[in-house]
Amino acid sequence: MAIAPARLSDPVVGALVAAVNAHDKDAFLAVLTADATMSDDGSDRDLQDWIDREIFDSGGHMDVQSESDGGRTLLVNYRNDTWGEMRTTWRFVIAPGGGRISRFETGQA
Repeated sequence: MAIAPARLSDPVVGALVAAVNAHDKDAFLAVLTADATMSDDGSDRDLQDWIDREIFDSGGHMDVQSESDGGRTLLVNYRNDTWGEMRTTWRFVIAPGGGRISRFETGQA
């Protein structure tokens, strides 16, 4: 059974998951720092290009299966129109002050 974004331990991570599932790019970007970075399967990617291709232009959706590290590491059944569904791990780094995500790393679990 998936964990609802509002029930995740870290509210910033929950806001990002909610934004993905609502297909709300503005809300997604609002929880990231201006200089946020990310990686996919261990390789750094261009953030804007990746989120357009893998999330917003392809109907991305996160079903969180479990969380650890205070809600900053998620095991997710992720699906989009390009790749179908896959089990992925997402790790988040919260910027000092706790209000935004400065980096996330995702990859197949």
